[in-house]
Amino acid sequence: MAKVTLEHVGKIYPGNVRAVKDFNLEIEDGEFIVLVGPSGCGKSTTLRMVAGLEEISEGIVKIGDRVVNDVLPKDRDIAMVFQNYALYPDKTVYENMAFCLRMRKYTGTGSQQGGILKNFVNWLGNRRQKNEDIDRRVKEAADILGIRDLLRRRPKALSGGQRQRVAVGRCIVRNPAVFLFDEPLSNLDAKMRVQMRTEISRLHNKLRTTMIYVTHDQTEAMTMGDRIVVMKDGIIQQVDSPSEIYDSPNNVFIAGFIGTPPMNFFEMEVREVNQKMVICDEGGTINLTLPPEWTSPLQPYIGKKVTFGLRPEHVGSPSAEAQYNPQTISATVEVIEPMGSETYLYMKVGSAGFVARVDPHRKCAVADKIDLAVMIDKAHLFDIETTNRIV
Repeated sequence: MAKVTLEHVGKIYPGNVRAVKDFNLEIEDGEFIVLVGPSGCGKSTTLRMVAGLEEISEGIVKIGDRVVNDVLPKDRDIAMVFQNYALYPDKTVYENMAFCLRMRKYTGTGSQQGGILKNFVNWLGNRRQKNEDIDRRVKEAADILGIRDLLRRRPKALSGGQRQRVAVGRCIVRNPAVFLFDEPLSNLDAKMRVQMRTEISRLHNKLRTTMIYVTHDQTEAMTMGDRIVVMKDGIIQQVDSPSEIYDSPNNVFIAGFIGTPPMNFFEMEVREVNQKMVICDEGGTINLTLPPEWTSPLQPYIGKKVTFGLRPEHVGSPSAEAQYNPQTISATVEVIEPMGSETYLYMKVGSAGFVARVDPHRKCAVADKIDLAVMIDKAHLFDIETTNRIV
C-alpha cells in the first residue's frame, strides 16, 4: 500500500492540446478515489500518467515517497485493470492469473555458492518454492473473488463478469501498492455492473489497498469512492466525499452532472419583498420565498438573474409534500415514468421543463396541471455568469 501524490501535473499533446491542467491531489494510503467526468475531461489520461503509460508533460507524480516520473510502469509497483479484459485466450484462468508471477525473478533461500550438483539442487528447491508460492497466491485471490471453481476454464468459457473478475484477480496476486481501474465495467450489462461495483467495493474493504478508479458513470462514483474527483476540460472541479458533492456542488456543471435524474435549473430573478428574499421567473409563474439565512449572501444579487437549482426529490416527493404549509410550483404534466418504488414526472412551467420524483401512488395524467411542494431549504442558487454556487 502507498500514498499517491500528484503535484501540478499536466499533459500537453502535440499542437499544444492540453488534456490535463495543473492537477493537484493527495490520495491517502488505502483510500478509494474515483475520477469522474464526461468523455474527454482528462480522467483516463491522468490515470495513465500515474501508471507510466503516458509521459508527464508537467509536474510530479509520487507513489509513496518516490518520484516516479521517469520510472518504467513495471517498476512502479502498480496493477491496472483495463476496460477490455486482456486475457490470454489460450491459457486457463489459473494460468492467466499466475502468468505475471511466473515472469518475475524469484530469489529463493538456498545459497548459489557450491558445486554444480549443489547449485542444481538449490535451483530445484527454489523452483518448487516459487511454484508453491504462486499456487497459494492464485488460490487466495480466486477465493476472494469467488472464482475458485473457474480456474481450469479458458476465457471463452466465461461470462463478461467472470472475465472481469479474472482480470482483477490477475492484479491481486501481484499484491501491488496501488490498484488502477480504467472504466473496468463499461463492457458489462446493467445488472452485472451493479454486482461488480459491489464486489470491487468489498474487495477494497478487505484489502485496504490504495485504489484509483476512472469512470464516466456518476452512479459508480457515488457508490464506490471514499472521495470523488470531478473533472471537466482537464481541470479538477471539486474533490470531496460523495455526499458533500451531491449536497453542496461547487458549480452548475457538478450539480447537473452528479445525480440521476440531474438537478433541475431555472433562470430566476432575486427580489426583496417585505424584507424577505424571493425569487421569481420572468413570467411570474414561479414565486418562492427564500430561507432567512440566505439574505446576507444574496444582497449583491437583488434585481439580478441567478440560476435556481432544485433536485427532483426536493419537488413533489413524499418528504416535500409532508412539510407544514409548503411552498408550491404549479406545472403541467408532460410525461409520466413509473419506476416501481417512485415515479418521475416530466413537468412544464412557463418555458421551463423540470423533473419531479413523486410517490408512485400519486394519481395524475398527462396534461394535468398540478401543484408540487418544494423543499426550498434544499435548493441552490448559482451565479449566472461564473456558474459558481452562491448558497
